[in-house]
Amino acid sequence: MKKSNMVALLGAGAATALAILAAGALHAQETPAGPDEDLARTAQLFGARESIIDISLSPQGTKLAYVTAGPAHTDVLMVIDLAGDAKPHKVIANTETNADIDWCEWATEVRILCQVSGVVDADGVLLPFDRMFAISDDGSNMAMISRRQSDRALRGMQFGGDLLALDVGGDPGKIVMSRFYIPEVTTGTRLANDDSGMGAEIIDVVTGKRSVIERADPDTARYVADELGRVRVKTRTLYDGDGNLTGQTDYYFRTPDSKTWNKFADLTIDDKPAGVFYPTAVESARNMAYGFVRRDGYSAMAEFPLDGTGKGRVLVSRGDVDVDSVIRIGRKRRVVGASYATEKREVAYFDKELAGIARSLGKALPDQPIINFIGASADERQLLLIAASDTQPGMVYLFDKSTSALEPLLPVRGNLEGRKMGSMRSVTYPAADGTQIPAYLTLPPGSDGKGLPAVVLPHGGPAARDEWGFDWIVQFLTARGYAVLQPNYRGSSGYGQAWYGRNGFKAWDVAIGDVNDAGRWLVSSGIAKPDQLAIAGWSYGGYAALQSQVLDPALFKAVVAIAPVTDLGYLVEDASAYTNARLVKAFVGEGDHVASGSPRRFAARFAAPVALFHGTLDLNVAVRHSRGMENALKAAGKQVLYREYPDLQHDLGDSAVRAAMLTEIGQFLDTALGRK
Repeated sequence: MKKSNMVALLGAGAATALAILAAGALHAQETPAGPDEDLARTAQLFGARESIIDISLSPQGTKLAYVTAGPAHTDVLMVIDLAGDAKPHKVIANTETNADIDWCEWATEVRILCQVSGVVDADGVLLPFDRMFAISDDGSNMAMISRRQSDRALRGMQFGGDLLALDVGGDPGKIVMSRFYIPEVTTGTRLANDDSGMGAEIIDVVTGKRSVIERADPDTARYVADELGRVRVKTRTLYDGDGNLTGQTDYYFRTPDSKTWNKFADLTIDDKPAGVFYPTAVESARNMAYGFVRRDGYSAMAEFPLDGTGKGRVLVSRGDVDVDSVIRIGRKRRVVGASYATEKREVAYFDKELAGIARSLGKALPDQPIINFIGASADERQLLLIAASDTQPGMVYLFDKSTSALEPLLPVRGNLEGRKMGSMRSVTYPAADGTQIPAYLTLPPGSDGKGLPAVVLPHGGPAARDEWGFDWIVQFLTARGYAVLQPNYRGSSGYGQAWYGRNGFKAWDVAIGDVNDAGRWLVSSGIAKPDQLAIAGWSYGGYAALQSQVLDPALFKAVVAIAPVTDLGYLVEDASAYTNARLVKAFVGEGDHVASGSPRRFAARFAAPVALFHGTLDLNVAVRHSRGMENALKAAGKQVLYREYPDLQHDLGDSAVRAAMLTEIGQFLDTALGRK
């Protein structure tokens, strides 16, 4: 069987919580920034994982539940009673290195839902998994919400289900959740005709009682429920005879009070064919589905009524970037806008009140931060938000709409509070063919931007893009005195289909050419010293860093690659055990570019020393990529440093490991670039 491979006034209570959580920031405020600061200390500060990984406001708006990073890899669920003593107390801690607490959400005023996900090694094949559990805010009565499945049923074992709706029927204790059914091991729920596949249930998180509301469908990958908890949309992914995903996806909807599924078909906008509609949310009151369509080569947000007419309309579209996110708020996940990134992330609000609040707060708070509403009380009178910028990792605030009081609660990275950061600004530079490439330039605090050591830092993906905002690796490098340039090379997503092109693997020469031109621009503009120019990246960014040596070995004087792709053939081979094998093969493509685009096969060309870092439970890029690259470089007599981290995933989510890695990167760059 194939395996599926599918983040105004300060109230006294909140002030106490802030003082407790920010206590670790005092030393950071006293520590000088810059290259003269102790490297290990700088690495520890920037390598530490977030103080706030996820946070939720209780239905009455009186309590906070948040996931914070504990020592090394651990995650801890904490609760603060804002109406009481406001002292954080631990509910539960996760110490498993192969799993993380992803999020926690209040189901009632005392009951919390959490999802844990991770990776297991099943006889040499890495399998992702997730599970959902409920726990009381005093740490008692923990219960598994995801059903246990047979070890023989791999797909069922992997997926614990998704939360589809809260407060079903007005009851804060009831949720709607998807679930993967396996007939031979299902107990406690009667299924007809040996149903198997994805279904849905109503679950009482207090009593544990559950009832089936959606019979299982073997091809369904996802359901969407409305604010009343009714399942209204489903996504079906089709497989071939070998159990591989074909890449074909069909979308279905239900009209009000109907159990019949209808396919989204013959859709029109302004009486013209709308193409494929990707639904993501449903509003029962308007009988409307929200999602995305392609308009003139860009992704746009649209809505279609669930009445069978197929006549929709575009809500938000751009002619320069993709509209990529539906913005929702509150326990009913009300749709309030759409988001996109130009030079900065922006939101087009449908809700005028929220738009006004976001605009006012953005102007009033320091550094003109981006305002993200991340939660609300049940009546939406109290709003939980994060304000963050390029120089501010983020502060969690509570806003009371009835009094217009803004209450600072918790810093997202408490150990960096008060520290001066490098400012990020949007720039463009010319590629060899004259195309202007958008990028972000961050200079060390206080620098005049001339004659600096510099690092080109291409993003991962390649179907991704960098955005304006705080980046812990960027700020670590600027704290060490480096200028950092992040190019959104051709092959990046977010700038429309033409910019994405054939993707960064099939057209690697275009993408890597743009990345190398970023380095040349740093030198030609006088920002970087030519003999102190390095390149670093994570995932595809690591691939780009390595492949830059294949195109121009003399350009960069040091290469850092974290969890990098090193052989396109490996990517295809590694996917063969999973249901997405056919899709990965199509994405990578076939032809001469597979060999020419694999840096492992061209180790003899490398002129710069290389530093490699990789975790052994990396599901995105198998650890053999770095092992193979190290072996190839050693065989070619090249200088290479390799560090491998047992039982860690693609993000190397361990504060101690990240600190150690940053320390070694700092030492490696300083030595390779002759800075010591």
